[in-house]
Amino acid sequence: MLHAASQDLPCLAEVGLRPTSLFDTELAGRLAGLPRVGLGPLVEQLLGLALEKGHGAADWSRRPLPDEWLVYAALDVEVLVELRDVLAGMLAEQGKLGFAEQEFEAIRTAGPPVPRAEPWRRTSGIHRIRKARALAAVRALWEARDRLAAERDIAPGRVLPDSAIVEAAVTAPTSAAALAALPVFRGRAQRRLTGYWYAALSEAARLEPDALPQSAAPTEGPPPVARWGDRDPTAAARLAAARAGITALSEQWTIPVENLLQPDLLRRMCWAPPADGDVAAPLRAGGARPWQVELVGPVLEAALRA
Repeated sequence: MLHAASQDLPCLAEVGLRPTSLFDTELAGRLAGLPRVGLGPLVEQLLGLALEKGHGAADWSRRPLPDEWLVYAALDVEVLVELRDVLAGMLAEQGKLGFAEQEFEAIRTAGPPVPRAEPWRRTSGIHRIRKARALAAVRALWEARDRLAAERDIAPGRVLPDSAIVEAAVTAPTSAAALAALPVFRGRAQRRLTGYWYAALSEAARLEPDALPQSAAPTEGPPPVARWGDRDPTAAARLAAARAGITALSEQWTIPVENLLQPDLLRRMCWAPPADGDVAAPLRAGGARPWQVELVGPVLEAALRA
């Protein structure tokens, strides 16, 4: 049994867990139409209990975990079985328990996520950078940090924060001393690594132009929705009609729109609809569960025809 947003949940096999069944209390709360689905609010709303607060925002990569943190975590899971039973009863009354069971099984059997082509582009604050050489510096520092974090078995953000990576890329220091003068890098822990970080920056500075990253990450899917009106007005109209239909379905079933169908899959379907008008097969191929195909399929087909 888990309490986690399903979209943020790691592959269970990847972390060594192979349960025979699973119940995600947060996802159950979403499907049940509850307004607040965090563990604390769910326990308070449905069981009338208040969970201890204080360590939710702590750095749980710390080792060893303090005893009070372990107690806090244990108390968090103490009422999960009772919470599961209440949520399962609510879903059954609403005719959604089958929906939830399909979602839970999809989480349980999910394979490893496809590795991101350029994970360094997720560096917080990278939007400040446009020049290819500076992007190469971000990439070099990100990869150097990732290697060091793996060696130390700690979170990369504890090795070097994203803000420091971006600052170094923007500033482009021309010497190790100039790098060590920057915020964060002038700290005691980072001064010992000045040579390591500067070597990464130097490597990026020596790259040939054809080895520099593109200014924007390559994409395989449709363009940003804001551009649809100019590039393909018909596709924009399809998307508007589909969103209106799914919003009405969301209100009818009291299920969030994003749980009825993944937004990315909806955009792909509207940008390049199936030639024969049958949406069931591409929906299933895109990861939609049977209950989603059954509910959303007719609405989507009508929007694509319109």
